[in-house]
Amino acid sequence: MKFSKSILAIIAVVLTLGIMPQSSIAQTSIGASYEIRNEEPKNGLGLRLEREILKKLPIVNLSLRGHFSYFNDDISYENRTYSTDITNYDYGLAAVGGVSLGLLSPYVGLGLGASTLDVSRDNLPSGSPLNAEDNDSAIYWNGFVGAEVSPIPMIKPFVEYRFEDISNYSDELSDIQNSTGRLIFGVSLSF
Repeated sequence: MKFSKSILAIIAVVLTLGIMPQSSIAQTSIGASYEIRNEEPKNGLGLRLEREILKKLPIVNLSLRGHFSYFNDDISYENRTYSTDITNYDYGLAAVGGVSLGLLSPYVGLGLGASTLDVSRDNLPSGSPLNAEDNDSAIYWNGFVGAEVSPIPMIKPFVEYRFEDISNYSDELSDIQNSTGRLIFGVSLSF
């Protein structure tokens, strides 16, 4: 159910970006990424869709971005009798500003998003204070800084660090979500 809400949100972002007024120099890019963070699950995949929103100034680029990230891992503990399956996905919108410096284009951004955390624990001992299944959602803000390299005009590898504040998960899930940032490596295709 929650996953279908995420799909609907992504479709809404794509449609919103698609109906924006277009100018002859407007540019859209779609990207895929590998994401690394400190909390469990540590590795995930991401998608992003970005659209310039103003006419391109001489070296300044302003755009709107929609992003989606998916993390999943099954964790077995050495000193515990149970295992935990964690699925985390998030999506959001952000405003992005950057400059073009030849082949290198550094950028910064700020936005809002939503995150859903699904936790399933197997083989819990009797009397455990933990629930076998927990789900929680949270609204968050994020900021990011990154850079794209343009060796070929249409293909742009990028690296980004995203800082986010998801401090409103329920108390039982707050120990799982204890990090605030992620390192992102990816490539985008501009058209």
